[in-house]
Amino acid sequence: MNGPQDLGGQMGFGPVAPEKDEPYFHADWERRALGVTLAAGAMGAWNIDESRHARESLHPADYYASSYYQIWIKALEVLLKRHGFVSEHDLAAGRAVDATATPKRVLKAENVSAVLAKGGPCDRPVAMPALFKAGDLVRTKNFNPTGHTRLPRYARGKQGTIEAVREGFVFPDSNAHGQGENPQWVYTVVFDGAEIWGEGADTTLTVSIDAWESYLEPA
Repeated sequence: MNGPQDLGGQMGFGPVAPEKDEPYFHADWERRALGVTLAAGAMGAWNIDESRHARESLHPADYYASSYYQIWIKALEVLLKRHGFVSEHDLAAGRAVDATATPKRVLKAENVSAVLAKGGPCDRPVAMPALFKAGDLVRTKNFNPTGHTRLPRYARGKQGTIEAVREGFVFPDSNAHGQGENPQWVYTVVFDGAEIWGEGADTTLTVSIDAWESYLEPA
């Protein structure tokens, strides 16, 4: 969806100003927010794509007024309510009030390091051969889905060149909505500056994105 998180190429938000020597966490609650989010995700009720979609589905006014970890916590509330782990009464009371769902599994403290080290690989075999090869000219599709997508707005309807053929990966657009992993080939596609930014763009600049095969068509 064209959510508030899709800021690439958008104007009016000011320059990106990285914080020098930025710490991982600016407050103790942020450390806890990360821990709670990871522990809740480990219950097995949702996947990383549904989690991302919950964050990008926040109302823009709420999203832009929130810090990074505030966005995580607000989206986590959405996921926990959606899957029956908390209710509105629980949240209002600040404690368990209603009967809730039982998680598939619980992440124990002694297992955290091993689980984090393992990660969540999303590479998968693909039954069909890759449709494109390095050097092919392609055009990204121009669409505005109501669901999750990883194709940014600034790169839609643009012509580029396949730089590399990657592996097969879970298709996030379907995986976020419980419609299966449906793995596809992923390609690195390169666009020149003028194609992305139009007239007056710096001709020495290029932009690369990783795009799932269904985002592309021959140019």
